[in-house]
Amino acid sequence: MTGQARMAVVVAHPDDEALWLSSVLGSADKIVFCFGDLFGRSRKSAARRRAVAALPLPTPISLDLPESGGGLAVDWARPCLTKAGIAIADEAASERYEATFELLVHSLRTALSGCSDVFTHNAWGEYGHADHIQVYRAVTALQGEFGYTIRFSNYVGSASWPLAKDIGSRPCWTERRTVAPDVVLARELRNVYRRNGAWTWTRWHRWPAEETLYTMPPGGPGADWNTLEGEVLLDVAGLRWWPPPRLRAQRHLEP
Repeated sequence: MTGQARMAVVVAHPDDEALWLSSVLGSADKIVFCFGDLFGRSRKSAARRRAVAALPLPTPISLDLPESGGGLAVDWARPCLTKAGIAIADEAASERYEATFELLVHSLRTALSGCSDVFTHNAWGEYGHADHIQVYRAVTALQGEFGYTIRFSNYVGSASWPLAKDIGSRPCWTERRTVAPDVVLARELRNVYRRNGAWTWTRWHRWPAEETLYTMPPGGPGADWNTLEGEVLLDVAGLRWWPPPRLRAQRHLEP
């Protein structure tokens, strides 16, 4: 390994790395948090900054972009993907969200220079967070420029399930790898966030025994690319200890 960072984990918010990509944190050269202050929530923003400063991670990078406030303001009955991510139902939040995209691409251009592999959110934003989708879009927007390989995991939610099926019906990966989440590290990170009042997910979350990472090489879909039809996605509603989940933790994309 040279002094140049080759493998990066890029997530929207602090704690996303523990939830969706813990399996690769130990081998990453850099971990990039895109968003810092929460929209209109100064106390929670301060808590997040304290937590990030205390994380037992060797190379975290905080781009510190402010959140737009549109992360959960998506009309999931009629989701519409855009260049900046996904359409936001609230007009003011939508304007902030669209403006943030260019800032995000600019900031990631510096953070990802020289990287060969980038692990990030999937195209439907796991359970359907607009900021996750925007980060995926920004990472893919720079792939042609830098030529890195993108990898994403197989988490999904009930709201994002129709979008995942739509995206997955078209070629979107070339290779898959089954990995085990680093549960020890993930729980350690969770505890740091919880001690600082910055954990944004349920306290009852359980990590699965395994997850799948999909590969998107540069160059775009070709003959060797596959759809997600026949694949298994992990439903976040089923990944919890309490209250007992109504859904199984697996959703099958029918071929």
